[in-house]
Amino acid sequence: MNSRILAALLGVALAAGPAAAQTNTGTTIGQFLLIEPDARVAAMGNAGVTLYEGLRGTYYNPAAIGQARGFEAVFSHVDWFAGITHDWAAVSVPVGGLGNVYGTVTSLNSGDMDVRTVDQPLGTGERFSVNDIALSVGYGQQISARFAAGAQLNWAQETIWHTSASMVTFNVGTLYRVSENGLRIGSSLSNFGTRGAYSGRDLSFVYDNVPGQNGDNSTLPGQRFTDSFAVPVMFRVGLGLPVRLDLSNQLLLVADAFHPNDNSESVSFGAEYSLKDRLAVRAGYQNLFLRDSEVGLTLGAGLKARYESVTYRFDYAWADQGRLGSSHRFTVVMNL
Repeated sequence: MNSRILAALLGVALAAGPAAAQTNTGTTIGQFLLIEPDARVAAMGNAGVTLYEGLRGTYYNPAAIGQARGFEAVFSHVDWFAGITHDWAAVSVPVGGLGNVYGTVTSLNSGDMDVRTVDQPLGTGERFSVNDIALSVGYGQQISARFAAGAQLNWAQETIWHTSASMVTFNVGTLYRVSENGLRIGSSLSNFGTRGAYSGRDLSFVYDNVPGQNGDNSTLPGQRFTDSFAVPVMFRVGLGLPVRLDLSNQLLLVADAFHPNDNSESVSFGAEYSLKDRLAVRAGYQNLFLRDSEVGLTLGAGLKARYESVTYRFDYAWADQGRLGSSHRFTVVMNL
């Protein structure tokens, strides 16, 4: 049995290796939707499609909410590179025996930057920023003792100064446990939906239809139109294997394979060692086989505490971003 499980994990790790088709890098908008928020999963190489731990796993697989019990709230903050910040907040509530519903808010902010033009390369004195937001609602249910399914509807908007593009997408996912505390198999499809085109007053201009002619209107209003662009669709499939070492120690092994619509296939894997369900240390490697990858090693740790009837979890993750430096994630989870 153990040899078959190890072979399955190896199969996921090698699934993306042979792919060598031309990629569509740079052809989609809404890239902030691909920034993984959760510190626990990020520390394990962002391999999270098989996590059964409720609300925090819904970014990777909406079916994870099927396992949730009671009210849950999560907040994650990411210190991205180049001074960019990314925040993700989510809450979930049970709906009797019908499963769980949840909502999430995702926000990205670039900070203020100088407006520069060809004539004024040192700056015009104006400032602009990039602000992205996504609102989501989802539902998931534990259909049987071993199988869960979920879906999530998303509205996202990408804004550059006074110009923005909006899109509507949805996520679906399934989770299956081969045995109660054994191998887990998960898959999800994220960000499948409409294309987005930019509009706004930054695309407006005035022009002279007949330059040099007296008496005509030299300030005719005009409007630029952009093409519509696809959103970054992501298909994930993975395996997770919890291994109980003894009564106080457990090891979790995870591996995910990714098939995006705008990049080459890749695989991520990671591990978590937990002591007495209180302290956890994690490590992983993300996007192996990704063409021209700038990411790699991930590390992190977590702490679980309980006060009266509330359980708290605090997690931190560090991720190598190659020539862009590194990123840091912080997550707080509260369960009632």
